[in-house]
Amino acid sequence: MNLDGVSRHLLICNGKTCTKNGAEEVTETIRGELKNLELQKEIHTTKTLCNGQCKHGPIAVLYPQGTWYKEMNKTKSEELIRRLKENDNVHIGSELYYHDGKTFRNHESNEL
Repeated sequence: MNLDGVSRHLLICNGKTCTKNGAEEVTETIRGELKNLELQKEIHTTKTLCNGQCKHGPIAVLYPQGTWYKEMNKTKSEELIRRLKENDNVHIGSELYYHDGKTFRNHESNEL
C-alpha cells in the first residue's frame, strides 16, 4: 500500500456494537463518497475493532486532527466526506472528542 499524498486517516469502528448499529453501512458510505469525490489518495480509511466508545457508536476517528465522531450514519458519513473535501477541521454536530493540541477534550463537557 502506498500512502504517498495521504494527509488524513479515518478510522471507522467495526466492533461488535458499532456493527450492530450500522457501522458496515457507514464504512461503505464513507469509502463510496471518497471514491465519488476522488479523495482516496488524500484520505485513507481503516476498519478497526472496538474503539471503546460503544454507547456512542458507530464511531469514526479522523487523524491527524484527532476528532472523534459519534453516532455516525449514512447521512452524517456523506456530509463528513463532502466537508473534508474543503476543510481539514470538520464539525457536523456529531463530535464526541477533539484534540486541542495537548489533550483530548469532550465536546459536551470539555473533559475526557
